[in-house]
Amino acid sequence: MSTTSSSCQLVPQDVQQHGLPLIHVQQVSCVFEGKEDVVAVDQVSVGITENSITAIIGASGSGKSTLLKLIYGLIEPTEGEIRYRGWLVPTRKDKLIPGHDAMKMVSQNFDDLNLFAKVWDNVASQLSNIDLEYKQRKTEETLQKLQILHLSQKRVADLSGGERQRVAISRALVNDPEVLLMDEPFNQVDAAFRDALQQDIKQIVADTGLTVLLVSHDPSEVLAMSDQLIVMKDGKIIDDGKPKDLYFKPSNRYTAQLLAKSNILTADEARALGLDTSSSVAIHQEDISLIGDDSAPFQVQEIKFRGMYYEYVVGNEAVSLRAAKIGTPDYVKGDKVQISFERHVVFTS
Repeated sequence: MSTTSSSCQLVPQDVQQHGLPLIHVQQVSCVFEGKEDVVAVDQVSVGITENSITAIIGASGSGKSTLLKLIYGLIEPTEGEIRYRGWLVPTRKDKLIPGHDAMKMVSQNFDDLNLFAKVWDNVASQLSNIDLEYKQRKTEETLQKLQILHLSQKRVADLSGGERQRVAISRALVNDPEVLLMDEPFNQVDAAFRDALQQDIKQIVADTGLTVLLVSHDPSEVLAMSDQLIVMKDGKIIDDGKPKDLYFKPSNRYTAQLLAKSNILTADEARALGLDTSSSVAIHQEDISLIGDDSAPFQVQEIKFRGMYYEYVVGNEAVSLRAAKIGTPDYVKGDKVQISFERHVVFTS
């Protein structure tokens, strides 16, 4: 009697890969199907190191939030793979409740918070009732770390956006996850309170070994707190490195303008400033100095108050650029000036 082989094949079990960073993203793409397919993430590869703060930045629609959800396992990649500690990250097809067990995500809309419950209950509800003494101690300790213990008996609905954000982070951290994912965490936090929240997060990372991965459309929010920056555009990663390196040595025009609102000059415009180049050039506003000179070829075209500094628009018919000046303006519109600068970046492509 002959036997017929089955057409069904067993899917091989995942095998842990060694020597990878904590989070390893390899050639990942995500395509949303519809009347017209949308490529949200396009052939992305990146590594996230442990006990660090990594920020994914870029304009709206660049794929930042989609990449964050892919890493957490809320979305399944169309192509490629994502590994955590060498193991494939499970997605919706692999488990009933999506999201990696070692990770917690805080959304920008505080979707998980019960607005009409007290702060204490929102956080304590994440712990079991098996050990009530531990539950009490752990909740208090977590609220203290985020400096909201004094709000414990208030309803979340009665809190400010910044206070709600601290409650959401406390709720995520109370079970000691290894990775905290945050989508636009400072969107609803008043500018005056952002620094304090960022410092608290940095301290928690230093104290606990937590790994933080966050998304932001505003680089000024994350330059000071991040160990690594990932710059995305049109679903691709176009820059990746330490904040200081990317700020002073951006590899492309997009990064230069995103991080520093840099002046991007064509080769002709750069030559008008005395630079011998056949490529485009970036010059940061704060690197430009102006010297009054009635015979100078450049003129102050406009002065704009920017809060902490004044922005000069200077130039002539060949070139125009913006310079930053802290303190009282030295010149007025129409003054002739010489332009000098400390550094510039030449782009090869």
